[in-house]
Amino acid sequence: MQPMVEEKQDVDVEEKDFERFEGEEDSEDIEETTVIERSKERLYREIKECPECHSRDLVLDPERAELYCNECGLVIEEDIVDLGPEWRAFDFEQVSKRARVGAPMTYRIHDKGLSTLIDWSATEGKAISSEQHRLKKWQQRMHVTNTSERSFVFALSEMDRMASALGLPTNIRETAAMLYRKAMKKGLIRGRSIEGITTAILYIACRLHGVPRTLDEMAEVSRVSQKEISRSYRFLSRELDLKLQPTSPIDFVPRFCSKLGLDGEVEAKAIEIIKEAQEKELTNGRGPIGIAAAAIYIAAILCGKHKTQKEVSEVTGVTEVTIRNRYKELAEELDIEVIL
Repeated sequence: MQPMVEEKQDVDVEEKDFERFEGEEDSEDIEETTVIERSKERLYREIKECPECHSRDLVLDPERAELYCNECGLVIEEDIVDLGPEWRAFDFEQVSKRARVGAPMTYRIHDKGLSTLIDWSATEGKAISSEQHRLKKWQQRMHVTNTSERSFVFALSEMDRMASALGLPTNIRETAAMLYRKAMKKGLIRGRSIEGITTAILYIACRLHGVPRTLDEMAEVSRVSQKEISRSYRFLSRELDLKLQPTSPIDFVPRFCSKLGLDGEVEAKAIEIIKEAQEKELTNGRGPIGIAAAAIYIAAILCGKHKTQKEVSEVTGVTEVTIRNRYKELAEELDIEVIL
């Protein structure tokens, strides 16, 4: 098993890699994956490139405990210490039973999950003692010490609520939490709407990870207007010096096709249409969502799985007029015969 070295976006968010989704790994590879990820994290911080050929294509071999260059074959580091547990586990239930430590550090909790919590529940069938009740009450009081921390806790809970409503994975939530911490350090939160800032940060995190959401979708799960989200987004992009690439219409196609109940054939055809349009610069000055909606509408007709403009409009949030205008432009310029 040779993990590939991925280029990380220099967003100055954090050094750690949060690109894995929870539950994606095969259960029998849990232990091996954990060891590799920990070793990668440490080695990639210390060793940026090959000292011989200066290549950044470095490969970690967990079986030989070596880090070598994939270009020239130089073994950069050997006898790497195994940071994993001494026991084996073949499913998540075994992992939870055998682990002797707490949950991993996360930026989605205001204290990064490093504090100790006293549980309200009784242990071993015994009733909760007055001493435990008193300790829990004082622990709750001291957990959040001032209004600034209280606002921070509220902001993180808001982002988690919206991310759950939008079905966003853990890595996007972590990135959003780290962006909020950075904005808080720069003093960008004071005097502004916490709901507006948190929604804008979540919107930015989605774009950074290539799974963009529309402003309409963000406004639906937020407690502020779309205008406020746009204002906060522009403010944060400027103050945090974020270099966000324009959203591609292709990024919206898989999700919209899934919501419309269209299969992979239509999705592939829509992406092909968008790529042809981009080559001829037909997407310049056009909204990416409108282009994606029109491409899906055309692809569905060409594949014999017709969807009405109203159905596409309801899913994408684009008006029927816009879909009609965009699909006529694409059909005419790309010489596509659309038979309704």
